[in-house]
Amino acid sequence: MPSTTPRPHTDFGRRLAARREDLGLTPEDVAARAGAATTYIQYLEERPAAPEAGTLRRIAAALETTVEELAGGTVDQPPGRGMALRDAGLAELDEAECRDLMSTHGVGRIGVLTPEGPAVVPVNYQTFGAEIAFRTTLGKVPAFAAGSEVAFEVDHIDDVFSQGWSVLVVGMARAVTDEAVVRRLEAEAHTSPWAGGERDLWLAVAPSRITGRRIVSTWAGGGE
Repeated sequence: MPSTTPRPHTDFGRRLAARREDLGLTPEDVAARAGAATTYIQYLEERPAAPEAGTLRRIAAALETTVEELAGGTVDQPPGRGMALRDAGLAELDEAECRDLMSTHGVGRIGVLTPEGPAVVPVNYQTFGAEIAFRTTLGKVPAFAAGSEVAFEVDHIDDVFSQGWSVLVVGMARAVTDEAVVRRLEAEAHTSPWAGGERDLWLAVAPSRITGRRIVSTWAGGGE
């Protein structure tokens, strides 16, 4: 049975809903944190609105982010512009943690060697068993991955909390030619390629090495 939940159709509404879902919160949770009515939070997610500055600040605080992030003011800025954590350090991640962070799908970067030299480009990917799968088209940079060892990287930066992680996968890439497997990949795809266009060549990377790191604070706190 199709969902009857209205889909947010404003930039602010989409960002609000996405951040709320990332935190595992309900509209009721956000309303309680922000001192607002649940129906108002739902309205903001679903309808065009212009909340007052004070309300925006409370909602941003409830969502553990900034007004600028919710308003989309950082979309053209590179991640990591915030201040570093006090006594920041890097913690190594094991393979299970890395695979968990890659989750089921997202946007990562594939590093390949092309006739013009090394290149790194973003791709929409999905996990496929133990492999990483993505689609492209002949002649495009990612297509040069087929039959060679490549690097695939996924990361996430949280500017608000100066936190982040990265996962690096190294392995051989292959073209997926089995029609049944291609149909399964297409059926399980969570989104069309963000780059648009016809991209019917599926590639899969079989990891030979998976490593990851997370930014952490080594400061233990303490008194004066």
